[in-house]
Amino acid sequence: MKTNTNEGSRAYLFSIVLVAVLGGLLFGYDTAVISGAERGLQAFFMNAEDFTYTSFLHGITSSSALLGCIIGSAISGLMAGRFGRKKSLFIAGVCFFLSAAGSYCPEFLFFPKGVASLNLLVAFNLYRVLGGIGVGMASAICPMYIAEIAPADKRGKLVSWNQFAIIFGQLVVYFVNLVILGDHIAPKMEALAEGINRIVNVDALASDGNWSVTTGWRLMFGSECVPAGLFTLLILLVPETPRYLAMSGQEDKALGVLRRINGESKAAEILSEIKATVTEKREKLFTYGWIVIFVGIMLSVFQQIVGINAVLYYAPRIFESMGMGNPMTQTVLMGIVNISFTLVAIFTVERLGRKPLLITGSLGMAIGALGVALADIFPELPGVIGVISVMFYSASFMFSWGPICWVLISEIFPNTIRGAAVAVAVAFQWISNFVVSSTFVPMYTWSPAFTYGLYCAFCIIAAVFVWRLVPETKGKTLEDMTALWKNRKK
Repeated sequence: MKTNTNEGSRAYLFSIVLVAVLGGLLFGYDTAVISGAERGLQAFFMNAEDFTYTSFLHGITSSSALLGCIIGSAISGLMAGRFGRKKSLFIAGVCFFLSAAGSYCPEFLFFPKGVASLNLLVAFNLYRVLGGIGVGMASAICPMYIAEIAPADKRGKLVSWNQFAIIFGQLVVYFVNLVILGDHIAPKMEALAEGINRIVNVDALASDGNWSVTTGWRLMFGSECVPAGLFTLLILLVPETPRYLAMSGQEDKALGVLRRINGESKAAEILSEIKATVTEKREKLFTYGWIVIFVGIMLSVFQQIVGINAVLYYAPRIFESMGMGNPMTQTVLMGIVNISFTLVAIFTVERLGRKPLLITGSLGMAIGALGVALADIFPELPGVIGVISVMFYSASFMFSWGPICWVLISEIFPNTIRGAAVAVAVAFQWISNFVVSSTFVPMYTWSPAFTYGLYCAFCIIAAVFVWRLVPETKGKTLEDMTALWKNRKK
């Protein structure tokens, strides 16, 4: 791969980013796989003889990976600072792979195959938590890695590709789930999913053709082994980021990476800027004031409390309640819409800036959420109005809060606190995700109008927050963030 000594190698940069965004694809794949598997999984554990698998336990099981996400994101700063960005991503890949394999066969070594029990449920949830740890680490470190590798004028676009990979991972798993399920959604499985417990045993279910309960959900989780294994191997081939290398005293290696990406003359200039901001290897989290941490945290919180992941996780159930045919088909369609509008952000973020996209997306989401609420208040309206409103709401998120939040979190913090600050911000993101995901079903069951009305209000507040407090970072280097926050502190 030839490097232009004046401009650097775009192919080299692209290949590095391509490997890094596989972590985003796994993020999306792991968090969305539950949408197709949860009903078969529910039916399987309802057949247990030693305990009653309640809807509460199913809610915990469906969202247990999020607990791991909180842990993974919380330790990501420590991991990235101690072991480096590259090694931390390798560890995340191992977590992804072991979780996928363990979720496919949680009975491995310790339990009889196909026999639901309380101990097996615990084992399954531990594997899902392990995968969540990988997701949490990748969600914080992948954007950080890309931001620290990318030139300033390409950073927003390249970090946005991570969000594209997340949505693409969700779309891939929607297709995989659809293909795996095929015509195996048997009536008995549906009856079990509605709350009939222990009517028949697993053998009876299998003889009745309910393959989804015995096998389908396993294949959905196990399918993640393929991208997880690929990511874990490929991450070994990419370099460590020049910012981390410089902070670790490996300036020659840092310069070598910068030369291949930016060219000979620009590399020396960038390294000089990096060294000027990392004279102290570590600084306290609030060295640049509380406002920078507050902005990072609230970016994360707003990305979740606008309600998007409640829609993504429970999309099949939402579309089914609207009476719009095959809910998995509608979910795949929404995935295609999400992909398309994520591309809008990728190709406009460097031209339009971060703040305009966030504010426009917030207002678009508010309109979409209001449309869903009105569809519930006035049930005589055609069901397609609710479906279009959900997709408009989702599309608005995908060109704004979806990618742009990750761009800002990866770039607004000064070099010396970036690892710890990103970890704090992303941990709050997963905590907010867990709260939203765990409260959505009871709120939606009680009143869809109230649920989406609440999300509408949060969208409007998010727009005001961005307008008033979030700095525009378009065209600024990561080293510029140090001066920006020092001036705000004064």
